[in-house]
Amino acid sequence: MATNRSEGKVETGKGLRIGVIGGAGWLGGAIAGALLDTRVVEPQDLSLSYRRAHPGRFPGAFWTSDNQALADRSDVIILSVRPADWPDLKVNAAGKLVVSVMAGIRLDVLCERHQTRRVVRSLPNAFAEVRKSYTPWVAAADAGEADRAVVRTIFDACGFQDEVGTEGEIDYLTGLTGSGPAFPALLAEAMMSDAVAHGLDRQVARRAVNAVLVGAGRLLEQRDDCPTETVKTFLDYRGTTAAAIEEMIKAGFGTAVMRGLTAAFEKSVRMGETS
Repeated sequence: MATNRSEGKVETGKGLRIGVIGGAGWLGGAIAGALLDTRVVEPQDLSLSYRRAHPGRFPGAFWTSDNQALADRSDVIILSVRPADWPDLKVNAAGKLVVSVMAGIRLDVLCERHQTRRVVRSLPNAFAEVRKSYTPWVAAADAGEADRAVVRTIFDACGFQDEVGTEGEIDYLTGLTGSGPAFPALLAEAMMSDAVAHGLDRQVARRAVNAVLVGAGRLLEQRDDCPTETVKTFLDYRGTTAAAIEEMIKAGFGTAVMRGLTAAFEKSVRMGETS
């Protein structure tokens, strides 16, 4: 990766300097690992910050507890901290590209706080750890095409990405894709509890449930079918799966999911209002 610093723009090429504020955290570390694995950034051009103890990861990268020092040596600054901790983060990123992966924090607020108009708001998820994150993002008006190309490169390294048109779409997707990795885990927990209640060994139940979820994900990915069509296929077969689906729908499965997504959306909006 290369940079055009004289014009205040970031361009793809060799030598792009990226800083991850919160690089010791789960998501920040996952993004950093993806960038290194795909050679988007070389270790000597990667800066990461930590709050307490040096993590000892990513040999050759620059680690610091001084977030401003990280910003000063970076062309692109990824903000990967808890939204509740962000108000205490004082970093001047004048003229630089800032990419937030925090839920709720608005573009205009990020621009004002970090003294740059080149800001992107994004929402990767925990699947970045296995390079399967879906990342929606939206850019401020002053982020140019070169900046957008860098953002696409960063999040393609983590999985898949889409630029969306509005912050409202990001707020909705906070629940659908940002929180989404927790939902299959919640389903798996319920399935596993039922299996154990029916007398299965806990380890057998865990392996069985995990195999179901992993297999379903691979099937949907490879066939690229609409989930509606997959459900219809099972219902049309009129076997045990159809009986299970119909009972879950009757019990309010769809309503529960919609209520959860609405709660996540409303939480994202409130977080933005209080920031």
